[in-house]
Amino acid sequence: MKKNKKMLWSIFALFIVLILIIAIGWYKNQAVFTTQTKTNARLSSSDQNQTSEKSSSSKSSVRSSTSTSTSSSSSSDLPQAHQSDWDLIIVNKNNPKGELNPPLAQVDGKDVNARIAQAAAAFLAAAKSIDPDEHFISGYRSVAYQSQLYNMYVAQEMSGDGTVNSTGKEISKAQAIQNVNTYSQPAGMSEHNTGLAIDMSTVDSLNASDPTVVQKVMAIAPHYGFVLHFQKGMEASTGVDYEDWHYRYVGVENATYMTAHHLSLEQYVALLPK
Repeated sequence: MKKNKKMLWSIFALFIVLILIIAIGWYKNQAVFTTQTKTNARLSSSDQNQTSEKSSSSKSSVRSSTSTSTSSSSSSDLPQAHQSDWDLIIVNKNNPKGELNPPLAQVDGKDVNARIAQAAAAFLAAAKSIDPDEHFISGYRSVAYQSQLYNMYVAQEMSGDGTVNSTGKEISKAQAIQNVNTYSQPAGMSEHNTGLAIDMSTVDSLNASDPTVVQKVMAIAPHYGFVLHFQKGMEASTGVDYEDWHYRYVGVENATYMTAHHLSLEQYVALLPK
């Protein structure tokens, strides 16, 4: 009987020990699992942050690249031209020039710079297809001839038989000069001295041509390298009032850009490198 009790106690003790071993093992496993779970969570969070940072950096890089590209594109839109190019020379009150003596050729009975003779002839032919009455009124003028012409205009304005003062009443010379400066320039200040400017119209009177015809001729002018220089709204930069007949050769690429961006020659040249 005593032996049996001892055996039972031994079995019971072994059973208790076995339960304790199992319990300790389970507790350790749970601790390891919890630690791994927390570690994985931290790693996952770190990976997400890194991915987010990379994504943000990538987007920022793309935005920066796009901005740079846009800026570069804006600069590259300008034709490869320079202020010193022969066809972009500026002659006006702020940029007077002496006699330039350009090489000359005749087109429609008027002298023009020989380098633009072919373009001028083609432009005139295209203008005539719009209105057969289109013709050249003036082309190259020497400084000496411009001086004579300017003085004649002043005299006409003073007597009341001018373009602005057509009242028949006399005005002062100072007022006459002010009037003339709205449609003609003193000697050395007219771009007709370059041979690159032509006056072309259906009539021989300033701003008297059919406005519809003028608009159509203006529209085709850039195809031949010309622009209507003294346009409405550009008086502040050109220093000259609107003239429906004064075309200036600047080259096809320059004329196309100026027209597309509604720039006067003065405004356009200011954007170019020297």
